[in-house]
Amino acid sequence: MASGEEGKGETVLVTGASGFIGSTLVRGLLGRGYNVRAGVLDPDDRAETDHLLALAAGAGRLSFFRCDLLDGAALLDAARGCSGVFHLASPCTVDPVKDPQNQLMVPAVEGTLNVVRAAKDAGGVRRVVVTSSISAVVPNPGWPAGEVVDERCWTDIDYCEKNGVWYPASKTLAEKAAWKFAEENGLDVVVVNPGTVLGPMIPPAINASMAMFCRLLQGCTEEYADFFLGPVHVEDVAMAHILVFESASASGRHLCVHSICHWSDFAAKVAELYPDYKVPKDIVLCCFTCRFPMDTQPGLVRQEVGSKKLTALGLQITPMEKIIRDAVESLKSRGHIS
Repeated sequence: MASGEEGKGETVLVTGASGFIGSTLVRGLLGRGYNVRAGVLDPDDRAETDHLLALAAGAGRLSFFRCDLLDGAALLDAARGCSGVFHLASPCTVDPVKDPQNQLMVPAVEGTLNVVRAAKDAGGVRRVVVTSSISAVVPNPGWPAGEVVDERCWTDIDYCEKNGVWYPASKTLAEKAAWKFAEENGLDVVVVNPGTVLGPMIPPAINASMAMFCRLLQGCTEEYADFFLGPVHVEDVAMAHILVFESASASGRHLCVHSICHWSDFAAKVAELYPDYKVPKDIVLCCFTCRFPMDTQPGLVRQEVGSKKLTALGLQITPMEKIIRDAVESLKSRGHIS
């Protein structure tokens, strides 16, 4: 792991800076001495900027740039003079969408291409870190039975299209587009594939993964079979981005997840820690009760260590109990649960 002096004097761009992961990454980058250009949709929208300004605490190393993913000129303007680009901005939802092409596919795929193209054309960008997802890893019904999922696994686009599962399709196609552009243009790209990201919320609005967790606490019985590989703390995801940027040896994809587990495993742990909430409780599972079947992700092989490449780079994974408790406390502090 690089020292805290690594970022001194370097300027980096973060797209999606006002979001859940983006805000935590901005805080981490500022803490390591980077000059951060926060890419947001509207720099005049205080809902996008106030919580980031609070992180900067008058340090003078945070600036705002308009980063519409479909506006290549604006992205190029933001990337000029940067040594690194962190591309986080992408539409994220686990709920049904009416127009998947325009709501998910175009901004994810074309937006990613516009960002990596801007990084290439800007000159001086030494590495681009792309935030993908475990949704670009699974679902993959063709993955060998009994084999633990790793970075070699890719989501099956045909499966997604047949089942109307559009978010994984968008993340998969976007990541593949980034890799293709990088190979054809000699751009240094590394990728982080986070699991279900939970923990303290910095932005004023709740994000998709924390909303999923909130619904579980309120009794939701959805199993998220096509969206779940395991939880991860938002601060671990932010640090993973910094590590793969700063570590010269980092390359390829990086699963970022506490462990490879099932939604039912996670729900059971939540029920154990917070028995007074409405986590579904109907049938016996281990030493307590939970409505979900044991295998909410049929065929997915469990593994206690889910981020071997990142731990080799120095990432210390937050324990499951702390991930859950930090997420609950954040939801309580914002009034989403009592």
